[in-house]
Order: sequence, then C-alpha cells, then structure tokens
Amino acid sequence: MDAKFIKRFESYQNSLNSLAEARDRDLSDSFVLSGTGAKFSITFDLAWKVMKDLLVQYYMITDFVAGSPREVLRNAFQAGLIKDDIWMEMLKVRNSLVHDYDGLIVKEYCIRIIENYLEEFQALTEQVENLIHSPV
Repeated sequence: MDAKFIKRFESYQNSLNSLAEARDRDLSDSFVLSGTGAKFSITFDLAWKVMKDLLVQYYMITDFVAGSPREVLRNAFQAGLIKDDIWMEMLKVRNSLVHDYDGLIVKEYCIRIIENYLEEFQALTEQVENLIHSPV
C-alpha cells in the first residue's frame, strides 16, 4: 500500500476510535450529540475513501464514473468489502446530518450510530487489516 493510503487509513482509525468514545458519554448532552454526529460524518467520509483506495489498489476497479460515495459503496459491496444495505443507510444518515441545524436528526440517529454503525466501521477495519497484512 502506498503512503497516502496508510495515512488515510490511520486517520480513519483515529476518527473511529474518537467516535467510539460516544459509548461512554452522556447522550442527553447537546454538545456530545453534535460531536457524535460530526465525528460520524467524518468517519463515514474517511471510510468510503479507504474503500475506494482498496478497490483501486487491491481489486483493480478503476471504472468509477464519478467516484461518489454511493458508487464506491456499490463496488465495495460487489467486491465483498462490505455487506448488507446498512452502508447505504449510513450514507443517508450522513447526508441528513449535513442539514441538522437544530440537533433533531442526530438525536434520532445517535443510538443507531453507536449500536449499529460502529460495528460496521469496525468490520471494515478488520477487512482492511486482513487485506493489507495478507500475502499477495
């Protein structure tokens, strides 16, 4: 893997570790809620970019029309990097959080982020680590 990928993957892992701290925080606190929503969005953006790097470097998939998150998620699913439709759901949540001006959307999704989406991020981490540590 090249240095750019390693740096992005490290940033993703750091962001994920920071997001995981939400499990131990008071989710009724509006500052914690907004921080959780922001960290989820950052982690998601890093995740799909890591997926794109893997698709290009490991799976030799380079025919992205736009390289959008949705397109990358579809290709990552077809390559077996991710499973289920939960990643498309996560994309919708991330897109909704961009327009969460009064904190209502993050309140609605915060428990789901902590209980479901963190597991998906962790599963991606394991997939990436298996790929980068496996013999070619």
